[in-house]
Amino acid sequence: MHAHNKQYTFEKSRTGEIVPFLGTQPLHSMIDPIREAERLVSTIGDIGFVVFLGLGGGFAPQAALELTNAKIVVIDFDSDNINKLLSSKDYSKLINNKQFNLLIDPSADEIKSFILSNFKPVLYNGIKTIPLRTRIEQDTEIFEKTAAVIQEAIEIVSGDYSVQAHFGKKWFSNIIRNIKNADTGQEFFLAERLSHPLDEAAIVAAGPSLDHQIKSLAEAKSQGVFIISTDTAIGALLKNKIEPDVVISIDCQHISYYHFLGNKLHIPLILDIASPPMLYKLSPKSMFFSSTHPLALYACANWKQLPLLDTTGGNVTYACLSFAEIIGAKKITFFGADFSYVNSQSYARGTYIYPYFHIRQNRLSPAEAQFSAFLYRSPFLPKEENIKTNYYETSSLRFYRNKLEEKAKTMNSLLTSEKGHGALLNLPKTANNKNIMNKNIKITNNALVSSDEFLTQYMNDIISLPQAKDINYMDNLNDKQKQIFTTLLPYAASIKKRNTKLELHELIEEVKKRSVNEIKRVLK
Repeated sequence: MHAHNKQYTFEKSRTGEIVPFLGTQPLHSMIDPIREAERLVSTIGDIGFVVFLGLGGGFAPQAALELTNAKIVVIDFDSDNINKLLSSKDYSKLINNKQFNLLIDPSADEIKSFILSNFKPVLYNGIKTIPLRTRIEQDTEIFEKTAAVIQEAIEIVSGDYSVQAHFGKKWFSNIIRNIKNADTGQEFFLAERLSHPLDEAAIVAAGPSLDHQIKSLAEAKSQGVFIISTDTAIGALLKNKIEPDVVISIDCQHISYYHFLGNKLHIPLILDIASPPMLYKLSPKSMFFSSTHPLALYACANWKQLPLLDTTGGNVTYACLSFAEIIGAKKITFFGADFSYVNSQSYARGTYIYPYFHIRQNRLSPAEAQFSAFLYRSPFLPKEENIKTNYYETSSLRFYRNKLEEKAKTMNSLLTSEKGHGALLNLPKTANNKNIMNKNIKITNNALVSSDEFLTQYMNDIISLPQAKDINYMDNLNDKQKQIFTTLLPYAASIKKRNTKLELHELIEEVKKRSVNEIKRVLK
């Protein structure tokens, strides 16, 4: 795990502290290493999560624990040499502090997993990495890789946090209301599908290419192919007299309702438990699934087991692919999956966006101007490899396409895409065609308690959460309290975004108060 062959040796500083050397290089000041560490730590400010690269004599992590409330992580390599360090002086004050974590010889996955599990932006107000320069200079390559992995993990957490800050309130509000709706969910539909594996399914997205793919989709339907429609594409399908076998919707925003306007559904509508509650009433065959939202998972464990659908790709086409995987489709074909804007068109004809803009147009804002504003709301990316094409991508659309391609590589189905005009999907050419049914999916209509009982108990558990004294709030909670508080983190992120000056204890009391009021409204 390390490049250098140097062993630690030790000398005393002028102030009497034991300072480790690597070769001829002291890792700290030989005059006053404690004073040096305090100066370094003064740059931390109110950041609550600090990663030190290199342990050395432990002066900087110790100063950080004494001078801040931060959670401290030290990452270092070469366990044999670390054992020498630990036997050279007394590190017990560091190691016994519950705010201190020491990772020795961690793999890249272990580092990433640690940051993803422990860094909660809503609590810690930021993260900072501080290198022990004289240590990392001895193993530059491995510490550079470590820093890159930490940065990658931070970007994932930050991305998740910005989504939570945007949608946290809606998610909470929708889930609480849908728990009442889901008392009568039609899970038997999925149970029936699971017992009859599919030979072939089509996933219909709403990209502009769908306009000229409709004929071949109608033909596939007539040959018994199982049609899985995104909510965005349902208007285009029904306009062309193609009734899909199932529609999937994952967006928590009110805009989802517009996809269905003017259409009576008699087909299964499969909804994220965080979908707008009004969608449930659009089909007599509506049912809910759970995403990985902490409140949804908590409800599944303590109220009623909903099917778990992978929505980590961030868009509904990806969710449709997860559904096709669950029901064991051996061959899956994509229609309208452009993941790009084709010939200055964002969606296929018949989708919600056309009536939506036409109804809202006036002399100052004609429909064409609204279409144009919608199209250019995000900057276009440069063309890949300067290829001349008639489509444009945004960073979001390319991200969605890349996530879908990643998932495709892990699947056993044969995946193809109907020829279109958008960005090409890079799909595996073959399938291993093992038994591809998802045996882990649980289908039950039996709830452990009624929705009212679950919500009442959940509300009381929120009320009984203790007040926050400092950023170590979660570390001081018992397992049950941690579970409850974790369900509130996305809501807390959304409150913090709008009230940036709230202290942590104020933020926690505010999220408790608002969530309890939401639940009371639903119970009434």
